[in-house]
Amino acid sequence: MIEKNYQPADIETRMSRLWEDAGAFRAGRPERRDAKPFTIVIPPPNVTGSLHMGHALNNTLQDILCRFERMRGRDVLWQPGTDHAGIATQMVVERQLTERQEHRRQIGRAKFLERVWQWKAESGGVIVNQLKRLGASCDWSRERFTMDEGLSRALIKVFVALHRDGLIYKDKRLVNWDPKLLTAISDLEVQQVEVKGSLWYLRYPLEGKTFNPEDSSTFIVVATTRPETMLGDTAVAVHPDDERYAALVGKHVILPLVGRKIPIVADEYSDPEKGSGAVKVTPAHDFNDFEIGRRHNLPQISVLDQEGCLALAGNEDYLRGLPEGSAQLVEEFDRVERFAARKRIVARLEDFGFVERIEPNTHAVPHGDRSGAVIEPYLTDQWYVDAKTLAQPAISAVRSGATAFVPKNWEKTYFEWMENIQPWCISRQLWWGHQIPAWYGPDGKVFVAETEEEAVGNALGYYAEQEVITQEQGREMALDPAKRADFIKRDEDVLDTWFSSALWPFSTLGWPDDDTDVKRYYPTDVLVTGWDIIFFWVARMMMMGLHFMKEAPFSIVYIHRLVRDEKGAKMSKSKGNVIDPLGVIDDYGADALRFALARGAAHSHDIKLSSQLVETNRNFATKLWNACRFAEMNGCAMPPEFDPARAKETLNRWIAHETSRATREVTEAIEAYRFNDAANAIYRFVWNVYCDWYLELAKPVLMGEDGAPKTETRAMVAWARDEILKLLHPFMPFITEELWAVTSKRDGLLALAPWSRKADPLTPEQLALMATASPNDALLPPVLSALDTADFSDSAAEAEIGWVVDLVTAIRSVRAEMNIPPATLTPLVLAGASAETRERAQRWNDVIRRMARLGDISFAASAPEGAVQLLVRGEVAALPLKGVIDLSAEKARLDKEIAKADADIKRVDAKLGNEKFVANAPEEIVEEEKEKREAAVARKAKILEALERLKNAA
Repeated sequence: MIEKNYQPADIETRMSRLWEDAGAFRAGRPERRDAKPFTIVIPPPNVTGSLHMGHALNNTLQDILCRFERMRGRDVLWQPGTDHAGIATQMVVERQLTERQEHRRQIGRAKFLERVWQWKAESGGVIVNQLKRLGASCDWSRERFTMDEGLSRALIKVFVALHRDGLIYKDKRLVNWDPKLLTAISDLEVQQVEVKGSLWYLRYPLEGKTFNPEDSSTFIVVATTRPETMLGDTAVAVHPDDERYAALVGKHVILPLVGRKIPIVADEYSDPEKGSGAVKVTPAHDFNDFEIGRRHNLPQISVLDQEGCLALAGNEDYLRGLPEGSAQLVEEFDRVERFAARKRIVARLEDFGFVERIEPNTHAVPHGDRSGAVIEPYLTDQWYVDAKTLAQPAISAVRSGATAFVPKNWEKTYFEWMENIQPWCISRQLWWGHQIPAWYGPDGKVFVAETEEEAVGNALGYYAEQEVITQEQGREMALDPAKRADFIKRDEDVLDTWFSSALWPFSTLGWPDDDTDVKRYYPTDVLVTGWDIIFFWVARMMMMGLHFMKEAPFSIVYIHRLVRDEKGAKMSKSKGNVIDPLGVIDDYGADALRFALARGAAHSHDIKLSSQLVETNRNFATKLWNACRFAEMNGCAMPPEFDPARAKETLNRWIAHETSRATREVTEAIEAYRFNDAANAIYRFVWNVYCDWYLELAKPVLMGEDGAPKTETRAMVAWARDEILKLLHPFMPFITEELWAVTSKRDGLLALAPWSRKADPLTPEQLALMATASPNDALLPPVLSALDTADFSDSAAEAEIGWVVDLVTAIRSVRAEMNIPPATLTPLVLAGASAETRERAQRWNDVIRRMARLGDISFAASAPEGAVQLLVRGEVAALPLKGVIDLSAEKARLDKEIAKADADIKRVDAKLGNEKFVANAPEEIVEEEKEKREAAVARKAKILEALERLKNAA
């Protein structure tokens, strides 16, 4: 028996246990051994993470696909796992050490890693349990971790293979350097923060001229936001078409304070419209300057150290070629923190007249998303992947259609990134992560190997051959690790976490140790992810999958939009508008949250989420619950032999028709990844069609005398309910599984039940064959089979019940527009009605009068005077309102509503027509104004329709 009240918390706990005990989500179930596989790999959340709304959306959409395909009979593998999250995890454990007044370097690498693994064992599974609360139907028995032994072996094999092929190498380039964490970080870990700073205009003296701040012919002005890096300048750049500086190109300036002679070069990067049109070039401290330096073969002089302090003493690159008398500058600024150095350098420049002016300047400054420190472009030796070479097959795979993006417009973003790809920095100066499998000899020679034994053997063999060591020394070191410890050392750096996650689609399947699952489940079918990691993750999985598996890792890449707050603003802790999915689940249940997200998951716009929206979907769940209780209380059950195709009652044939249509809409929408269309189709069907119309129209039968109509209606109510539970299960798994268990009275889980059969309309060719084929035609059985695929389309039933629904709906709309009190019963005149319509009106007279609040229904050749006329399926239905309402007063009221709508439109147009408002207002505020305008325009259109009806009535 169904409980009186819907209590999601109780249901969710019970259903989760039921699924787990049954092994419902295991891939490779015995009964599906021969089924076609369907594979999705979960974007592995950070092991340090906690479920946020982005996770909730992403995993809800994946779960919809997995449950849908599982019900369609596929052998579904939804591969779960977590990412070791190098920086994030190391920071968590380092904070714990700080609380104990310890530091990782005090306890050493081995002990530190022990602490990290201990933390992972104690706290690393939080997000997995949270995903289970959401209802994620992963095969949890296969959960993987990017640092587990199997995945680590895969990573080492890949690194060694790529290095052997020349696709991994070491190079000195600029990286995003975090001076607080002392490591390189990826672009994704950099946040651009708007900062109110300054733009300094500095005078650089021209070589061969006596500098005079009053004489502009003796210097060139450069503009910079970072005067502290000027000590590392190696050129001044101007645009080749800038006539102001054409005569100076090829000449030199003398670097202020330093005295170094540096050239003036022509480069298109310099913008004549920005600042002075001339820029200082510091290849070792700016990404754009680095490229300018490469184009013009400029020296790279790094003047900052890893901690963001000036590093001048002992800096050969800086000291080389300096004029005499520069030692004082070294003593004054060496080891000074960069921002303190900025102030002191500007002060010195001002003392000598080198500062022309200073302007306030708001600009974006990169910050580390973990440390909060200002990121420094830093020149350092790192390991790189030749991404440009690996990108070519990945580009071709998308161009050829082997992999497609949904929506397709994201392919443009993919191509833009891939066709302008730079070398991928894969080394990180951390301890937690996959240590790079490279060892260095005493002369710095690198030996890359899958194991230490192999690397040591290669190194000792090489140095013995070079006669650096004797054969005897080589044997001793091979046998005694202590003796070789100072001779050959392993690289201390670890690999970027994106490197390990790039292997996720095949490393999680057992590669390279066992290819059994690789053969069955690779390539995967679809990847569901956000746009922000198309480059960082999607592209890299494409590159690695194609290189090592010779096949793209997925057929479809579905890119979903963001979840924002109810006003359209991006959620952030600083704004205080973050919606906690776990709190929402506590308040409304996981099904309500999932359905709210699915209904909003359109291709074209972000999701605006609010507690009110989730509550609306919780109300929907309650509506479904109550409908199932109503069916149960009225003895609605489906006998095993019941066939909806044999229903005789028009109402029952109609609901079979509507169920068939809903099945087609939901199925086709999910297949096209239009999750919002699928969810809204089932919402409309359940709330409007099944509950508001079918059950209401069926009540007189269900509560009437026993007989064939009642028996059939009871069975049909139960059949349609079961079809609803199937269609809704991928979206709202907990409540549907509970109701299925209580009402179906048969063994088996809904999660493993067959999907509602899709009612495909016949093609024109099939229809033609049906009309001309003889009973013995060999081509006829497939067509009859297609016709029998549960397509319960019934045009006659739809014409009759659809007419009742449309008529009542139109009358209710007019009553609402005209403010007719609910207690007032209005007459209805069917003008010029056909014989068929008269018969329908007589059959459904009581129902129409009750549901439309009518007095009586009559027939006439034409509409009476003073009646509001409605066109319902091509025929006129008239509501005589003279004497029922004051038509002139109602017209005056509607005129006021029109004026109010016009005022709203005018007010919004004034705002949107203000360029300053559009440019400066937050994006979500501008969007909100646009929505206000759309709502006002729609409201006005509706009022105009009502006015037109009144005019006709008058």
